[in-house]
Amino acid sequence: MASASAPFFHVPYDCSPRRLRFKLRNGEHGGSSSHSSSSSSSLCCSSFDHRRGFSSNFCNSSGLRISSKHPSFRFQAMSTTQGNVTSSKGVAKLKNEPDHLLVLVHGILASPSDWTYVEAELKRSLGNKFLIYASSSNTYTKTFRGVDGAGKRLADEVMQVVQKTESLKRISFLAHSLGGLFARYAISVLYSSNLSVSDQPDLADSRNENPENSACSSKRGTVAGLEPINFITLATPHLGVKGRKQLPLLLGVPIFEKLAPSLANFFIGRTGCQLFLTDGRPSRPPLLLRMASDCEDGKFISALAAFSCRIVYANVSYDHMVGWRTSSIRREAELVKPPQRSLDGYKHVVDVEYCPPVSSDGPQFPREAAKTKEAAQNEPNTQSTEEYYDIIEEEMIHGLQRVGWKKVDVSFHSAFLPFFAHNNIHVKNEWLHNAGAGVVAHVADSLKQQESSTLITASL
Repeated sequence: MASASAPFFHVPYDCSPRRLRFKLRNGEHGGSSSHSSSSSSSLCCSSFDHRRGFSSNFCNSSGLRISSKHPSFRFQAMSTTQGNVTSSKGVAKLKNEPDHLLVLVHGILASPSDWTYVEAELKRSLGNKFLIYASSSNTYTKTFRGVDGAGKRLADEVMQVVQKTESLKRISFLAHSLGGLFARYAISVLYSSNLSVSDQPDLADSRNENPENSACSSKRGTVAGLEPINFITLATPHLGVKGRKQLPLLLGVPIFEKLAPSLANFFIGRTGCQLFLTDGRPSRPPLLLRMASDCEDGKFISALAAFSCRIVYANVSYDHMVGWRTSSIRREAELVKPPQRSLDGYKHVVDVEYCPPVSSDGPQFPREAAKTKEAAQNEPNTQSTEEYYDIIEEEMIHGLQRVGWKKVDVSFHSAFLPFFAHNNIHVKNEWLHNAGAGVVAHVADSLKQQESSTLITASL
């Protein structure tokens, strides 16, 4: 029987958004990795309404619309790379006074050493104006203690860096796998609107402007007191890992898929329950759904909207940890067969798509979701369990698509070791995972392009 404490909502399933695709093909893209892969700065995208009329029973975001026009822990030893200067205490005043902080966030059971190759390549490509910083507050088994806890530790760590480097003006994040969820939580902790309620930016109105290239992101708020520029994730499970090969390691075997949620807490602790969307009381929305909204836990969507550019890189196949759908924030019907040929200069990067923001009232937690969540927690083999995941996944997409995303598809089908795709995408080991070098080059050029755009805008 439905609870009397909340109204009954019907969740529509026939509302897949129209999307704007800009495939960069050979000849259109450029001839080498020194050229930027993105042409979105010259594009003008139109907005459209997605759905209306739902009232939230858990978000404090009434009246909030997303607009592209405005679009206690101890300090540990950390990996810091900038020019040729490294401080053994973490962060020091550096010769060339870096003004852009780039935070690298590793994934599950990992450490800052996973970024060794990326740090070196970004340092070579970006120059001395960037302070490239590999976070270390969530190493190894600390990643099992929950996305929220890890996000707060990361936020504390970032503030330590900012306070010790007075020259910083801008901030960007580059995160791999579970680190993308840590970073999304951390930016909500670090976010400040710096605006009155009447001046709050609208979400999901891109009639005349690409949200990735808005004129002044400081008008949309700050992150750690700095102007937010890039938020980039690599193979991050934005929609969790439950259902229809979201966790490819289970091989799509139904019995494995059904048993995994009940075993997640045993193997990977609190984080496992959050990834399988079974955390908390049945009446309370799971954390990942709350993170697709502005609610009492944090301004998650406003913090994302504050960044000038948001990019998700997703493996289309051969990733044993994170499925294509969850890492690219797409519905099953939106997964079309990707091109086989790589973009010029970026091996294994096969497609780039810009998805403009979609007008929506944001995610909900309807009454039937609370009922089916309890079944998912206690009886994972029931049919209602699948209904629960379908409902929550659709609602998370509703929330996250309120900001625009650039979606970059990566395919290692022609690589010597394609089954290492999850680690290839960020070249965890230079010798074993070097198939991802083209992806790292694409990330570096995207960062350079956005930096140039920001500097030009600031000088006008």
